[in-house]
Amino acid sequence: MTTRKILGRGGSGRAQRISGRPARLRILLALPAAAAAVAALAACSSAGASSPSSSGSSSSPAAAAAGTVKTATIAGVTVLTSSKGFTLYSFAPDTPATSKCNGTCAQNWPPVQGPVTAAGVTGTFGTITRSDGSVQATFDGHPLYTFVGDTAPGQAKGNGLNAAGGLWHEITTSGSAPAGNSSSSSGGGGYGY
Repeated sequence: MTTRKILGRGGSGRAQRISGRPARLRILLALPAAAAAVAALAACSSAGASSPSSSGSSSSPAAAAAGTVKTATIAGVTVLTSSKGFTLYSFAPDTPATSKCNGTCAQNWPPVQGPVTAAGVTGTFGTITRSDGSVQATFDGHPLYTFVGDTAPGQAKGNGLNAAGGLWHEITTSGSAPAGNSSSSSGGGGYGY
């Protein structure tokens, strides 16, 4: 408890006890509530329809920046990656003109914003327009995605997963999934969306 001398009208100069604890307690209790509100607001804003930003970045740390992708060798296979080194994936139910991964699926498998290119990669890069109006990059007719389960460059935890209504495969530099190869270390994972 804090004791302060309060001077004011009347000038008695008498010390009054003022407790700072209830105010501090209210502030300490309000901080987690404010942090939760900010987190909820951020989650809601990323869960809705996204519009392409001028910088081409996404809210996902794994998402590729619009403009560039590259290659990396992961588990002995050369795959396309985001500019930050995160593996790019294709979704089996997609068509060359349509992404079938929307809503919760797109939160877990963020679409790569397009257009993109990669130096030295043989194949055709293109774009599609998603149902929310955003532009998604494609490679050899496969819409491109990253995976939130890949938490560091060089991982391919999404490869071979059967999630969100279909199979996911890393994009090799030939534009297709490697036959019979799954470099996924998830062992079946449990990512059932």
